[in-house]
Amino acid sequence: MLDQPIAQIRKLRVEFQTKDGPVVGVEDVSFEVHPGETVCIVGESGSGKSVSSLSLMRLVEFGGGEIAGGELLFDRRDGREMDLAEADQDMMKKIRGNEIGMIFQEPMTALNPVFTVGRQLTEGLRIHKDMSKAQAEKRAVELLRQVRIPEPERRLEQYPHELSGGMRQRVVIAMAMACEPRLLIADEPTTALDVTIQAEILALMDRLKRETGTAVMFITHDMAVVAQMADRVVVMYRGNKVEEGPVTEIFENPKHDYTKALLAAVPKLGEMRGKAAPEPMKLLGVEGQKIAPIPGTKDVLLTVKGLTTRFPVKGGLLRRTIANVHAVEDVSFKLNRGQTLSLVGESGCGKSSAGRSILRLVEPMAGEINLDGVDIMKLDQNGLRKARLDMQMIFQDPFASLNPQMQLVDQVAEPLRNYNVATGSELHDRVANLFDRVQLPRSFMRRYPHEMSGGQRQRIAIARALALNPKLIIADEAVSALDVSVQAQVLNLMMELQAELGLSYLFISHDMAVVERVSHHVGVMYLGRIVELGPRSRVFENPQHPYTQALMKAVPIADPNRRKSEKDLNFKPIPSPIHSLDYKPAPSEYREVEPGHFILTTDSGY
Repeated sequence: MLDQPIAQIRKLRVEFQTKDGPVVGVEDVSFEVHPGETVCIVGESGSGKSVSSLSLMRLVEFGGGEIAGGELLFDRRDGREMDLAEADQDMMKKIRGNEIGMIFQEPMTALNPVFTVGRQLTEGLRIHKDMSKAQAEKRAVELLRQVRIPEPERRLEQYPHELSGGMRQRVVIAMAMACEPRLLIADEPTTALDVTIQAEILALMDRLKRETGTAVMFITHDMAVVAQMADRVVVMYRGNKVEEGPVTEIFENPKHDYTKALLAAVPKLGEMRGKAAPEPMKLLGVEGQKIAPIPGTKDVLLTVKGLTTRFPVKGGLLRRTIANVHAVEDVSFKLNRGQTLSLVGESGCGKSSAGRSILRLVEPMAGEINLDGVDIMKLDQNGLRKARLDMQMIFQDPFASLNPQMQLVDQVAEPLRNYNVATGSELHDRVANLFDRVQLPRSFMRRYPHEMSGGQRQRIAIARALALNPKLIIADEAVSALDVSVQAQVLNLMMELQAELGLSYLFISHDMAVVERVSHHVGVMYLGRIVELGPRSRVFENPQHPYTQALMKAVPIADPNRRKSEKDLNFKPIPSPIHSLDYKPAPSEYREVEPGHFILTTDSGY
């Protein structure tokens, strides 16, 4: 029977035991996956989408969950059907990795740091396929070639930490595909990756699926990825399936309110065409939203000239500096009051280092930084402390930037106390006002960070950055770890605050659709230099530098009728930013292609 599904989940219920009694992770979910088909399971954090996949692998028990009801029918290789919910762990060992492969979200935790890539790749082949060491190694090299890893023989000898994030994720995919499983479960496999690498990995998974006829269960919260990959879509919300259907049907004619809200919250590339200034998004279910464009002013707040930051590479017995990482190389730009300048680029292009250098959280080697008439580079520690009243930073991971042992009220009040801005009841009132500003109830003031969701924690980080009424906020990937709908709310909040308080943002991100939504000006970074800089509308509608064009091509679009094919993606590997001590880089020179729109003419290596 050709139309026999490979896996059927029927009325699955999963419970987790906590000290407050059982918590339901998945309440009642049923769906099936057919051979050669990709089923995408979408929903936000906590909707139960990962729990469903871990149940099918019977790994949920290792995380404190138990399958309280339902059937997990799986069609084995030999044609027999079995209920995995009833299987013992010995049986599961034979199935895991052999007949069902799994790609986890975080490649660094999925690989063992103490074994070489070769050893981890060959392990499954030797256990499940009874191969000799030589046969397994030959197959491992083939697998690495299939996932387009350069110099595969050398990679087998390396350890996971010696590979980049995108390479590690490819190794994890190769491991999952090694025994040619009948079903492949991919749990957010591209969340941690750059646009360009994500595009390549999605195209790769699609190609492998077509070549091997494997069924794929793809879990994600990114609707653009769904549009690119899915044949059918299952939408989950709070442990239940709320909608299921073919991908075009879900995107063009969603039935459930939650699906509509999810699609409304996705910023789409090209939405801002023809608009002169950024404006907040229209959110579903929010009545009476005042949506007005945010023009900002022509008054320059921040001027950066020739900013250069390098990190030493130490080696040898005496730990001498033997080379430099050229993180930021001769970067210059201006940012106006009440406007947003975004720096975009892939991991390792130097955008975060540039943001930290401006605040002097890392010391730049050279350059000028002028914030509202103050020369930041010339300040001593005391002067720098004073200058930090005007410039604040929001980090990518709010959990790491908040103190787990302090109540939220104290964390938001801390900058006010540090600078003796307010005390006593005035301090309490100001903190309460900040909570109102970021739309969090005042009752949350007594909570601790672990009692909040990711989006709420990011709001606390924003409230803390606003406490001293800064003129400039540097937002380093401030929304990249958030779910789609929460991301839309936090972005809207940041834009409303900008309109109200005249804040200037330096917005650092690799998400092109978000950048298009919030920016007045955009700088595209590659290998430490800005390769293209100009007004948002010009950079997005008329990209001139070949790197910007490649980056735009890679962005997945939340429309199943406009899928990317593998031939659209032709990225050159990124050269190393490490250079010897006597290396003298050429200064950055620019050509103005249209008023205010510049591209780099110095050889950028792309």
